[in-house]
Amino acid sequence: MTFSDLDRAARAPLRTLTKDNAERVGRHLVMVGRLIDDEPELAYEHAQAAVQRAGRVDVVREAAGLAAYRTGRYAEALRELRTVRRLNGSSEHLPIMADCERGLGRPERAITLAQEPEAEALAADAKVELAIVVSGARLDLGEPEAAVATLSTAAVRGAKGMLAVRVADARATALRAAGREEEATAELSRFTSAQLAEASGGVEDDEDEVVVFDLDDDDETGETDGGHGETDEHDDEPSDDEPSDDEPSDDEPSDDEPSDDGAEHEGHEARGDAGEGERSESGNSEGDR
Repeated sequence: MTFSDLDRAARAPLRTLTKDNAERVGRHLVMVGRLIDDEPELAYEHAQAAVQRAGRVDVVREAAGLAAYRTGRYAEALRELRTVRRLNGSSEHLPIMADCERGLGRPERAITLAQEPEAEALAADAKVELAIVVSGARLDLGEPEAAVATLSTAAVRGAKGMLAVRVADARATALRAAGREEEATAELSRFTSAQLAEASGGVEDDEDEVVVFDLDDDDETGETDGGHGETDEHDDEPSDDEPSDDEPSDDEPSDDEPSDDGAEHEGHEARGDAGEGERSESGNSEGDR
């Protein structure tokens, strides 16, 4: 496993670091990508090691947010992905952010996020992912017919591949909640049991051997980047004095405060495709977002 294994687009932001630090951070990011599906806790450790060395780099905070999401640390994931949004202006992780709100027991906020103008600029698949989350949020609020309607648009029904299977699985859940059992059965009849199991996380990916980069190689003090301003703290977000469209409300956890993720509810197990959330039976969004 080498730095060159890192995606080219992810290497570019690391150019702000010294060569040695960029090499270490890049190797940690490679391991996050390799482990996040099968060993998310270890992926989370690698992401944290990368943050200690390069906490001001957006791809590093993105990896930390996705790993936190995949391990059920929803408050932490939400903070990290808000930070990414401030650093690079991208809203590509809105589906995961919305699902984090669901995971924290705040489905109404998930729906609010989905109604932001930035949601209209998402890629087609991301819009479908967001619809799955919103459908689950509607179910959380006891609105099954609204959940069905969310997944009944032409854009959502036109999803392809495994995303189409996941839409059907989420739609069947909503139909059952609405008392429409026959329609739910018909919804799932178009797919094999293997496809449905994979969509719900029941099928493991290829069991390639993974060589784990020893985390003990990094000293515990959080080595800096040698002059580029990286620290081993999480206090590197933009100042709270700067205006931000997605600043959390007073009752949300601050980006600079440690969270207690122990209060986060079960049933929002993450999965993802390249970092997008994996959904539970009730239809919430991946990590693989």
